[in-house]
Amino acid sequence: MVELRDVVIDCRHPASLARFWAAALDAYEVAPYDEAELARLRSIGVDDPEDDPTVLVEGGPVRLWFQRVPERKIVKNRLHLDLRADDPDAETERLLGLGAEVVRTHDDWTVLADPEGNEFCLR
Repeated sequence: MVELRDVVIDCRHPASLARFWAAALDAYEVAPYDEAELARLRSIGVDDPEDDPTVLVEGGPVRLWFQRVPERKIVKNRLHLDLRADDPDAETERLLGLGAEVVRTHDDWTVLADPEGNEFCLR
């Protein structure tokens, strides 16, 4: 038997997108940087965690990894996250305040985009 452990999201700036998703999801946070991780980053030429090419967000059963890629998102995601909220309207407003944008609305859900344009659904 296997279990899902990580979802990896390609992006242009992992640190800022990780902060968005850590704020968007209950109980999630950007993994803290200890001295060993800072030393590892320095060994690959990264002096500032803001420039980290891979940033981990954890706190739930599935972790989110954000990894830098050179290309921008051009078309529809091949994978997206579906979120559920007790009060979808209030949650939409909160996510907009974090930097999301509404892409379109349906009767039962709203399609939003994170700050890099990755679409996700909220029910």
